[in-house]
Amino acid sequence: MKRRDFLRNSTLAGATTLVAAACNPSTTKTTSDNATNEAADTFALNELTIDDLQAKMKAGNYTSEQITQLYLDRINSIDKNGPKLNAVIEMNPDAISIAQQMDAERKAGKLRGPLHGIPVLIKDNIDTADKMMTTAGSLALMDHIAKADAFLVSKLRAAGAVLLGKTNLSEWANFRSSNSCSGWSSRGGQTKMPYILDHNPCGSSSGSGVAVSANLCAVAIGTETDGSITCPASVNGTVGIKPTVGLVSRSGIIPISATQDTAGPLTRTVKDAAILLSCITGVDANDAVTKESEGKIAKDYTVFCKADGLKGKRLGVEKKKYENQFLNRLLEKAIADLKEQGAEVVELDYLDKLNDLGGAEYELMKFEFKDGLNKYLSASNAKLKTIDEVIAFNKANEDKVMPTFKQENMVASAAKEGLDSKAYKEAYAKSHLGSKKIIDDVLQQNKLDALIGLTMGPSCSIDVIYGDRWGNVFLTGPAAMSGYPHISVPCGLLYDLPVGLSFFSTAYTEGELISLAYAYEQATKHRVQPSFKKAFLA
Repeated sequence: MKRRDFLRNSTLAGATTLVAAACNPSTTKTTSDNATNEAADTFALNELTIDDLQAKMKAGNYTSEQITQLYLDRINSIDKNGPKLNAVIEMNPDAISIAQQMDAERKAGKLRGPLHGIPVLIKDNIDTADKMMTTAGSLALMDHIAKADAFLVSKLRAAGAVLLGKTNLSEWANFRSSNSCSGWSSRGGQTKMPYILDHNPCGSSSGSGVAVSANLCAVAIGTETDGSITCPASVNGTVGIKPTVGLVSRSGIIPISATQDTAGPLTRTVKDAAILLSCITGVDANDAVTKESEGKIAKDYTVFCKADGLKGKRLGVEKKKYENQFLNRLLEKAIADLKEQGAEVVELDYLDKLNDLGGAEYELMKFEFKDGLNKYLSASNAKLKTIDEVIAFNKANEDKVMPTFKQENMVASAAKEGLDSKAYKEAYAKSHLGSKKIIDDVLQQNKLDALIGLTMGPSCSIDVIYGDRWGNVFLTGPAAMSGYPHISVPCGLLYDLPVGLSFFSTAYTEGELISLAYAYEQATKHRVQPSFKKAFLA
């Protein structure tokens, strides 16, 4: 996410600049009825789920090796050529051999679980101890090969997943500059969103969101500090789960905030997200926060995928309206759909209290980014060992690393004191503890199962010179600051661009949120396959 915007408007406020950023509403259709001249996309694996792929392997229609090769060919065709989405920063030279191993195990009667032989892409801030680099999209970390797999990567390997490659991201998970363009990195260049190619894929998990949406993989892993899973999910027409901080280990992930960082699934369906989440959870001795998840982890989150999951549920929605009439209608339709499935929706006035915490959140991030990055680099194989050395490298290579936006967030972070400082403790108390109390109070006092709203407005245009222009429609901040779980599911199209619907609640309610999201998804079926339009046409 763009830090400047989410800190100022980390929750719903009104779409004052959204329309200007997206297009002219007087000439814009609110559905996907703009004709295109793009050739039909006939990829054999389009929109197939994990269950679909497993059924095909079981029936002998495909092997994992064949599926993996199809996705690799798809990446070469669509991502590197054709529309040139630029979502994949590096392909795994071992992908085919891993798939062959999974095929041999299947033939011998050994199946590791639902991810056996399924190709997965992961974000390039997650360590893999193989032939792929881990760089956070930065030229400063080029040639960095991790010493060990991240904990979640070891979980994926154990589950039989095929690591297909790594995805591009907003450099340093979008905490280098407050004027960044989401999806751009000095190593990987600019990722494009697959619905309208001159529009922004959001970030920082831009490549993962785009790759899943464009059928470059079965499923993908992203990471989030504030909005970096749920925003790419929303604008790319996919499902994203930001878990409770502590449900998924962060060890082996290049950090921003120990309080807010987490990894999570990006998929095309809620069930696939539930399958992927089930495979990456677990207590990790190298991430103390995961100890809190002990006894709270569901062995299989797919058991919560219930078509009647909304029946009898009580949901809260911010009563403040958007300034854009089409956004209001989209949310009104979503609320009507929720009610039709048996939910009660209550209007509340609560988000202004959370908006007020944005400045404290930014302060917390700066303190924790310096502390976390220094610890990660000092223990890594990277040539640069401190945040100060990264800043110096970027300055020395300014034309390549910082051709437009700079590194003011990094510089501000490097100037911070340690985590024992009074200023840090005050920021932590106000942002993290304060947001938890507000959300818990709202849920308890109104007897709510979850809070809902539009995740984001539709994607803005790509602008690497002046940066992102997202307007003021965000619902990523509350769950991010509090460390609480958040799911975004496709809600419909506006200006031919996807918009997501958010469900969030208190800690370790992933199962309940999956039930809500799955029931909504199954009742509405808003996921639309992208068509790679070259530019917006009114």
